[in-house]
Amino acid sequence: MVNLVLKFVSASRAAGLRVSTSEVLDCMNQLKLVDTLDEPQFATVLRSNFAKNYKDQDKFNRLYHLFFHEFRKNAGNAHPDSIVDQVEKILEKLENHLDPTRISRSLLDFLAGDLIAFLQEIRQIDASDGDQGQGSNINMRPFIRRIEIMLSIGSMRSFVSQFLTENRNRIRYEARQALSAHFNDRLDSAQNLLNQDRRRGRKKEKRKSYDQHLNKLGEQSFSSLTPREVEEMRDVISKLVRKIKDMVTRRYAVKNRGILDVKKTLRRAAKYQGVPVEIIFKKKPPRRSKIVVLCDVSSSVWSAARFMLNMLYSLQECFTRVRSFIFIAGLDEVTDIFENNEINQAIDKVLKEADIDYNAGTDYGLTFRRFKIDYMDILNKKTTLIIIGDGRTNFTNPEKCILEEMGEKCRRVIWLNPETERFWGHGDSEIFTYEDCCHDVRECQNLNQLVTFINELVL
Repeated sequence: MVNLVLKFVSASRAAGLRVSTSEVLDCMNQLKLVDTLDEPQFATVLRSNFAKNYKDQDKFNRLYHLFFHEFRKNAGNAHPDSIVDQVEKILEKLENHLDPTRISRSLLDFLAGDLIAFLQEIRQIDASDGDQGQGSNINMRPFIRRIEIMLSIGSMRSFVSQFLTENRNRIRYEARQALSAHFNDRLDSAQNLLNQDRRRGRKKEKRKSYDQHLNKLGEQSFSSLTPREVEEMRDVISKLVRKIKDMVTRRYAVKNRGILDVKKTLRRAAKYQGVPVEIIFKKKPPRRSKIVVLCDVSSSVWSAARFMLNMLYSLQECFTRVRSFIFIAGLDEVTDIFENNEINQAIDKVLKEADIDYNAGTDYGLTFRRFKIDYMDILNKKTTLIIIGDGRTNFTNPEKCILEEMGEKCRRVIWLNPETERFWGHGDSEIFTYEDCCHDVRECQNLNQLVTFINELVL
């Protein structure tokens, strides 16, 4: 058992796993405490000592299977007449037949049961593939070495097949089958190791393509998302929210820069005989504004509005307060629903528990009148009013004057329209009427546009 583990250690090091002597000793001591005939326990002990991190797990698993399964198959057990002599004879003829290159010698050792030289060849390909900025010749080296290994594997496979065909009268049928299976299995293992190296090189491309997928998803209209894409979008928004919060934290964590606080600096200098040893800067308080959101939840814009509410409420820490109202033909405050529930559950509850008629036609004029009567006093010069809707009034009175009055009481009014801009102003759209009352009117129908707006609002 000790010799077997030590051989596996040598193969692991040749494959690029970093295994120290102390870890080998720890492994041997731990194997005394488990049943080594129980393979799951045996494999777990080796894995816990030799696979340092998650990246090494796949390499260890492949190497373990190769060493303890594929290479433990004894071709001599396949037939009572031992074929070991025939294997050695074929290997000798292969050695005489092939060019004595390092690759061919490593493959011959691999066929004979010694993995180390071939694993080192694969590892060198990895190292060459990782070299960057050293010219195009360096980048071609791993490709050329792979081609050489593939040609050697093909040449050996052809030689073995030809040898068995030429000696079909000297070697019994069962022995020929066993020899063919033995060499094909070994050469297939070598090919798989080479292909595994190529698949590892494609992982970066896969990550890159996933980033491209996210960018493409960010350009896709909210209204056209499938249920699966909606779930994926929620995960993306969660990551973006954490990133924006971190940016806000770093922005206001810097203390030793900015405007000099002369009074505090001179006061602190008194204990140093008037020498300003400690420089004090004025602390810049976070610019946190109050947010009031009026959100149209009619069927034409709800698909976009739910994502906008999701981000705004996820970033509550960046604002003094967020108060939310939803409307169609009427108005209802849903701030408590968002504050007392997880964001996605809150958005689902909004469509069930709010006191509005979901089957009515959208009436912006009625909404503004209700807001003026019941909630106008919540607006002040620290308030940013955000209206989410397409501005389609169903040909009712748009009540532009009330929106002007609301704008005068606010710090600013921002209108987010999830409708494509080329449709603005057509039919019952009053968005250009409302535009004169707003500080900013912008199209917001996908995630990329929403993130741009949130960054401007928060940062």
